Amino acid sequence: MERISTTDRETNPAPMRPLTDSMAYSSSDEMMFGTALNPVETKDGLTIGGGQVLPEIVPHPRPGSEQTLKTLLREFERANQDALERCVTIGIPAIVIENEHVSQMTRHADWGMEITAQTQQQIESYKAKYGLQAALRATIADIRKPGMVDMRESDRTQEILDAFKACARHADILSIESLGGKEISDYSIIRNDLTGMLFAQAVLGARDMAWLWSHIVSIANENGCIPGGDTDCAQANTAMFMAGGFISRDVSHTLATFCRAVSASRSLVAYEMGAIGPAKDCAYENPIIKAITGIPISTIGKTAACANMDLCGNLMAAVCDLWSNEAVEYHPMFGGSSVEVFTEILGYDVAAMNSAIQLGFQKEYQACLINSDRYRSPQSFILCPDNAWAIGKAMVTNNASCYTRARAAALTCGELMLADSNLHFTNFEKDALLEYMRELEALPDEEDDFIDRCLKRYGKVKGFKPASYGL
Repeated sequence: MERISTTDRETNPAPMRPLTDSMAYSSSDEMMFGTALNPVETKDGLTIGGGQVLPEIVPHPRPGSEQTLKTLLREFERANQDALERCVTIGIPAIVIENEHVSQMTRHADWGMEITAQTQQQIESYKAKYGLQAALRATIADIRKPGMVDMRESDRTQEILDAFKACARHADILSIESLGGKEISDYSIIRNDLTGMLFAQAVLGARDMAWLWSHIVSIANENGCIPGGDTDCAQANTAMFMAGGFISRDVSHTLATFCRAVSASRSLVAYEMGAIGPAKDCAYENPIIKAITGIPISTIGKTAACANMDLCGNLMAAVCDLWSNEAVEYHPMFGGSSVEVFTEILGYDVAAMNSAIQLGFQKEYQACLINSDRYRSPQSFILCPDNAWAIGKAMVTNNASCYTRARAAALTCGELMLADSNLHFTNFEKDALLEYMRELEALPDEEDDFIDRCLKRYGKVKGFKPASYGL
């Protein structure tokens, strides 16, 4: 890769394509699990979003196994073998396996490549022997640490791109959980500062995504694999986890909900740069992304309780195309290894969804998924297909910049919450909601004015380097 000079950055801060100005779906009624308007097909013929939901299993190596390539190869070999074996044992006809990189697999591109090649060989073996259809997603680790290294010109950035090139030779799908803007969001979230989160996600994160995904898409296309998608795990998920459950008060649920709406503007950039899905599983914003783009999405919910807690465990399956466990550490359980157990759970979940489709009960099944969580929390409320579609519509209608559409998403999110009397708030949450709405309404209409304000306000945050984002 040719390194980009500081001068180039200033004159061409990010190779942004035109922002999306229309909705893929004319209404949320058209959105359904298992079906996407723009399905994708792997090189081996597995279709995602073509009429059925598929399980996506994500094994995670145990601490210590990453010390050498030999031990890491063996760990992934066992875990992925267990997933494939459980599929044929109980009759799961198709599966996606995600190899999510630990840092060593990205720092050493040959490690990631060998593990990717090994997994693909296992997949091919099970297809030849049993007819099992499977695909492999390789998720490269974002080892750039905002605030410590330049997000574009650093050895770690080069290592990420090298890892993509190496894994693209064998993977079916490429993804990443990018970190752009995290130095500002970490500073802002502990201060309950929505303006800072908006700057971090919609300006910094979006600019970093445009730069990074231009390279990822190019690498994927050169190697005949699928540029999948990204997730705002580092920022919106952090806010969600800090908001916690009903008794947590570190961060308000309304702030986390605004952050989730804003995250859609950032995550959408990957698809505007050429990613085609399936979108990355831990992006809870994916129902909004699907409403806008029509691409297939992976989601997590109750079957990812091994990795994190959320308040929308059924709802997140409502419009999924892949149903994922997010990550499970490889270890023994009574029912087999953890990977075998969660492969089986995912397999039965998707079998129920696919049976609903075949029997013509998909709308009724979807209604049960949605209504079981609709009013559990503000975030589950805004991720219901009807509200996700409304937020997406606000984004494409206000698409002058990533900032303007993110602000529109947040304002619409707040308006939806205030308009439904069935959504109940504590006094703490209601006060927070009203205060954040006033804050959003007082912000500038133009992105340049907003950036100027934020550079003055956050310019001295430790580790923030505006040049890393072309500012």
